[in-house]
Amino acid sequence: MLLATLVGCGGTAGEDRPDKGATLLLDFQPNAVHAGIYSAVQRGYDVAEGVRLRVRIPASGADAAKLLLAGRAQFAVLDLHDLALARQAGRDVVAVMALVQQPLAAVLAQPGIRSPRDLAGRRVGVTGLPSDDAVLRSVVAGAGGDPARVHKVTIGFNAVQSLLARRVAAATAFWNVEGVALRERRPGARVFKVDDYGAPAYPELVLVTTRQTIDDEPALVRATVQALVRGYDLTLTDPASSVQDEVAANRGLDPSALTRQIDVLDTAFLGAGGRFGTLDTARLRAWARWEARFGIVRRAPDVARMFDPSFLGGGA
Repeated sequence: MLLATLVGCGGTAGEDRPDKGATLLLDFQPNAVHAGIYSAVQRGYDVAEGVRLRVRIPASGADAAKLLLAGRAQFAVLDLHDLALARQAGRDVVAVMALVQQPLAAVLAQPGIRSPRDLAGRRVGVTGLPSDDAVLRSVVAGAGGDPARVHKVTIGFNAVQSLLARRVAAATAFWNVEGVALRERRPGARVFKVDDYGAPAYPELVLVTTRQTIDDEPALVRATVQALVRGYDLTLTDPASSVQDEVAANRGLDPSALTRQIDVLDTAFLGAGGRFGTLDTARLRAWARWEARFGIVRRAPDVARMFDPSFLGGGA
C-alpha cells in the first residue's frame, strides 16, 4: 500500500528545530493503532525532526486533558468524544492530527443476533461512558430498532469476557481490538460498526495538545506531527516491521495479535488523497452535529476552534 508522505525524510533543520523532549500520552494500552507512534520513536524519526518523544501509557482513570493543561504531557492521543467533552468543560485542548479516519466504535454481538434491532429486550453491556450510550442508540436506531427497549448493563471494559461468558447478548467496544479478539474465540460473532448504521465517518482517535503549546511552541508541534507521519508511513508500507517496533518497546505484546489488528484497520489510517493524519472539515462538521444529536455533548462542538490542521502541510 502506498502513502503520500507529507514530510521529507531528512529531518527538520535550522530555526524550525525545537531540539527538546516531549511526553506523548496514549489513550489506552498499546495496540495496533499506536504502531506508527512506536515506529517514530524506535527508528529515530522524532530525533531527526528535533523532538525526543517519551511515550507513556495512561494510568487507570487518567484525565489526559488535565495532564496536558498541567504541563505533565505535551501531547496525548484522545478519543474524539473525550476531546469534545473536555472542550465542553472549558479546557482549551486542540486536535492537530487524526490517527484514524473512521469510527472504531461498534456493537459486538453473539452469533445469533442478525441485526441490532434484535437487541430489543436483551442485555447489552456498556462501559458507562456517555459515548457508549450514544453509539448503542445510534446503531439500534439505524437498524430500525427502538433503543429504549434495550436493557443496558454497565460492564466496564470487559466486553469480550462478558460476551464469551454469555452474560450479555451484545456490548459496545472497538472493532479493531475487542472485535478481533472476540471473533478469534467465537467465530460467527457479529460486529455492527456505528458508521454502518447512520453515524458519519469521523476520526475516532486524534493527536491533541493545548492551544498554549500551539501558540508558544509551533515548531515542537510541527516536529511531532512530522515524526508521527513518518512512523505511520512505515506502518502502512511495512506493517511487519512496525509491529516489531511496538513489541520491542512493550515486551509481552503478542505480535500476531497486533498484525491481525493492523490487517483489519487497513485503509482506516488514510484520509483524503490517501494521506495520513488529515483533518477533514466537512466530515468533522457532520460528526459535530451527530455528537450533539445523540447527547454526548450539549451542543455541536465548534470545529474551527477544536481542530488545527495547519501542521499537516496543507490543512483539511
